[in-house]
Amino acid sequence: MSGLFKSGDLHSATFLRKSALAGVAISALTALSGCNDVQDTRAMQALSNETLGLMAEKGVSPTAPMLIRAYKKESELEVWKMRPDGSYVLLKTFPICRWSGQLGPKTHEGDRQSPEGFYTITPAMMNPHSSYYLSFNVGYPNAYDRAHGATGGSVMVHGVCSSSGCFSMTDAQIAEIYAIARESFAGGQHGIQMQAYPFHMNPKNLAKYRLDPNMPFWKELKKGNDHFEATKHDVMVAVCGRHYVFDAQPANGQHLDPEAACPPLKLDQEIEAKAAAREHADEVAVAELVAKGTRPVRLVYQDGAQHPAFAHRIAEVSRPDALVPPVELALDDPNPRWNARAQHAPTAMAAQLAQLQTSVQGPQTEQPEPQAEAQQPTYAASEPLAAARAQGDKLVGMIGSFGKRDAVSAAPPTPETNQNAARNEDATATVAAPAKPATTAVTPVAKPDAAKPVARKTVIPKTAAAKPTVKPAADKPQAGLPSIQKVASVPAPAAETVATAATLR
Repeated sequence: MSGLFKSGDLHSATFLRKSALAGVAISALTALSGCNDVQDTRAMQALSNETLGLMAEKGVSPTAPMLIRAYKKESELEVWKMRPDGSYVLLKTFPICRWSGQLGPKTHEGDRQSPEGFYTITPAMMNPHSSYYLSFNVGYPNAYDRAHGATGGSVMVHGVCSSSGCFSMTDAQIAEIYAIARESFAGGQHGIQMQAYPFHMNPKNLAKYRLDPNMPFWKELKKGNDHFEATKHDVMVAVCGRHYVFDAQPANGQHLDPEAACPPLKLDQEIEAKAAAREHADEVAVAELVAKGTRPVRLVYQDGAQHPAFAHRIAEVSRPDALVPPVELALDDPNPRWNARAQHAPTAMAAQLAQLQTSVQGPQTEQPEPQAEAQQPTYAASEPLAAARAQGDKLVGMIGSFGKRDAVSAAPPTPETNQNAARNEDATATVAAPAKPATTAVTPVAKPDAAKPVARKTVIPKTAAAKPTVKPAADKPQAGLPSIQKVASVPAPAAETVATAATLR
């Protein structure tokens, strides 16, 4: 990458920008970078008339500092510009064409996670010669990520609408965002702050996802969000004790160590008071929503999402098979063991549990109608349901064996299968469909510990063989960026597992 946008070289950058807009050859830039004129032209596109009109309407200059905020769940990227008084105003919201992974932070190379946190984009991180039309690096991993052992890199905002952990836009969008950033750097800005969130930090989302295992981390992000929302000024971000601290400095002037305990901090009391008032108001609103019946859920994606505005462009995006609506895994089940395991189940198993739960209970709503007392299932005379009950017990036991998030054990074979068959060692567990009902009615002998009731007549029901998991093809690597390990998502379980879910209540 060329040093065109390095700090201290702003006069040269301005000259080249004006030359490009006037149609003068930019041979100096080409000589430095070794790239062709087509790529250089992309990076030097003028701001659109629409954007210039928005800037005039908001009272901001094209060269004023900018700030970026991204929201994964809503698939939105906001561009903010600084007014003459130093406060930021929202300039434009761009729908995100593709992001990948789940809600939650990026932790390691190849996890397909678009990151969450506070990052800084410098002029040197702009890539005018990207294979993804145009791009800029968001700055992952930051000090917080490294303090928590996160690995990986080359996380971009880019074009082409293909994501393996990035925030992907259309080519036209990235050209506009790139131009806005270029002008801000030309005006003297040394670093653009990017705030990446799982969702808008409003009471509705905070109430709905209050039991998600990522909530402690999200509450840290919310503190930074509250500082920005309360002041609309730049948020000073630091890390100590493996935690974010905002608008704070060491009282004794010493250096903050991301992994060492925080020293006494000097805080801006005015900012702290405004942020605390906002935090308290949100906590009250969350409590009211919970009292009205907002259910706690965990949102599970196959592999990220895109803004609804791009629903007609499915064929153009990466991994279109994974672009299906996410499922909600309710975390307020009467069975506390279900809730405890569902909170921390690996993504593939969480998706299966959500499908099972939906099959039995129906789609989850934020404010459900009062329900009558649940009826206990009857196991006396239904051989298929008895078999499903046994399989459900095995599923609960399997969930209980989870260690790390990616540890998934396969279900043991049923008594009807060959005892000498090889154990399925696939990384994702597929729940076998319950046995088909026999044509001859039977009366099982009551044995509480039996996995399958003994019939007076010998009837061997047929079992449905579990279909092998088909992993979709990984994204094709793009030139110009490091290849990233691809992790294929797991298909949702079959509808025949309804009875299995009923046994877990």
